[in-house]
Amino acid sequence: MLRGLAATDERAEEFTGTLVIHRVGSPEPVESVPVRVKRTVLVEMHETLGRLLARSTGLTRR
Repeated sequence: MLRGLAATDERAEEFTGTLVIHRVGSPEPVESVPVRVKRTVLVEMHETLGRLLARSTGLTRR
């Protein structure tokens, strides 16, 4: 999970936050790592995830 990803200005070229790492099935974090992310990386992720979600049909229950 990314916690507190923000910038002082929403037009900023860089955002900072904390990457919180959990073990599968555990609510307790194993480690927290400060991160800095460039706007271009966030834009690319937004576009890629948007395309993936648009194509996704989701899981159906039987």
